[in-house]
Amino acid sequence: MNFRLTNTILIIVIGLIALTQTNAAPYIYNVYDFGATGNGKTLDSPAIQKAIDTCTANGGGEVLLPAGVFLSGALVLKDHVTLHISEGAVLLGSKNIGDYKEFRPSIPSYNDSFLKYSLIYAENATNIALIGKGKIDGQGGSFEVKTKKKPDRYMNRPYIIRLVACKNVRVEDLTLTNSAMWMQHYFACEDVYIRGLNVYNHCNKNNDMIDIDGCKNVVVSNCIGDTDDDAMTIKSTSGIVSENITITNCVLSSHCNAIKCGTESHAGFRNITISNCVVKPSAHPTKIYGHPTGISGITLGLVDGGVMNGVTISNIRIDGTLVPIYLRLGDRGRIYKEGMERPPVGQYRNVRISNVVATGADTLGCSITGLPGHPVENIHLSDISITFKGGGTVADAQVNVPELPAHYPESTMFGKLPAYGFYVRHAKNISMQNINLTFENEDQRPALVCDDVHGMNINGFYAQGVPKTPELIRLVDSKDVFITNSRPLNEVGLFLNVEGESSERIGVLNNDLRLAGEEVNLSKNVDQDEVLVR
Repeated sequence: MNFRLTNTILIIVIGLIALTQTNAAPYIYNVYDFGATGNGKTLDSPAIQKAIDTCTANGGGEVLLPAGVFLSGALVLKDHVTLHISEGAVLLGSKNIGDYKEFRPSIPSYNDSFLKYSLIYAENATNIALIGKGKIDGQGGSFEVKTKKKPDRYMNRPYIIRLVACKNVRVEDLTLTNSAMWMQHYFACEDVYIRGLNVYNHCNKNNDMIDIDGCKNVVVSNCIGDTDDDAMTIKSTSGIVSENITITNCVLSSHCNAIKCGTESHAGFRNITISNCVVKPSAHPTKIYGHPTGISGITLGLVDGGVMNGVTISNIRIDGTLVPIYLRLGDRGRIYKEGMERPPVGQYRNVRISNVVATGADTLGCSITGLPGHPVENIHLSDISITFKGGGTVADAQVNVPELPAHYPESTMFGKLPAYGFYVRHAKNISMQNINLTFENEDQRPALVCDDVHGMNINGFYAQGVPKTPELIRLVDSKDVFITNSRPLNEVGLFLNVEGESSERIGVLNNDLRLAGEEVNLSKNVDQDEVLVR
């Protein structure tokens, strides 16, 4: 037989076999083929769910939403299914709560008693995805907050996406808007990849951008978010640690907190890196919570037990938030299931924040605070430049900061701090390198106040002050503190003031203090032999 003819016959046979297999188990399931209308008025969730169920029953594939507006109630995503919302397609959340199912995750968490509805839900599913250039619109402004009493005020408002205990998850390239609650909740999931999302969430209370909760092995990249409530949020609402999480190349706007670990922190946070992000004011003109330009740029709060260990944040540009950096160990001690014991104070250590440029900060100041007997440990700040609004007075510099151990961990909780730059209290092994602090309006508070700090290395601290400032740096009952290679940026009355009889082993070495009227002042109860100035 002719060789060419043989090859032609072989190719035809292979093609027929492939065509037969394709017809037997099509990879793409178009929702129009299952009865969807795409007219934005007829409820299409039964048709979409039928496509999902058929897809997973046949071994998996892609459920396609072509161009159109698909009104939908609750959808359950299942094993090996990719829901593809194509360009020109809108998945439109129903305004009728009766179109949503109640979902109660099998893993107990703080959210169990009051959050039960979702537009897209999955639990214990493997190899699932939400992709496409289309849009999901939850129409969340249609769901009223009917009461201020907890937990009822959350009961009738669905998430847009809630995935629980799922493995190998992809969410890519979608536009997400108008959730009645948090936009996305990933709870106890593993191997999660989130990329290229555009989120705008300003229609209701609790309008977070994303909540990663008790998950491990998570990569978030190239997302843009503008939300009323917290934006890039990592939580721990159960006994599962949030760990091995990387977040990079995002642009974030929030009326509350742009980058946040907490508020719930039951098991805590471990091995987290956040890098190359821009924090800017929201484009939305009105707020529900927070502040028009945002409450904080970076908040790391541990208040319900658990651990904060191994968090690295770098290359962040922050514009306009009230407080650029807020690190807090508290003791709210919230429980997440009935009958469990109140958790003890958590362990907060090994946090590194570097290469941060922040402008437009308010008068409050940044804070790094633990509790008496429970210090935050091994905190390293480097290459940080912050410009504050200023305006603090000498009286503000003497304010007594309350402990507030059980307070909600918000960066505004202490009010105006006695330092315009950083207030550090109950801390151990702290490092500050190449820190530059300035203000727009004259501020008569110190740039840095440290109280009950054991082990601190300040190297390259450059701060603005005024001639009548009581001091540029204040140390209170602190030990093993060394200040080197630092200087005031303009004329100041006093460089360093040391207070408290527990102040020991203070070194002021190799600094340029020519702009300081007085280099160091010791209060009466400080042993002069404990302070070395060279």
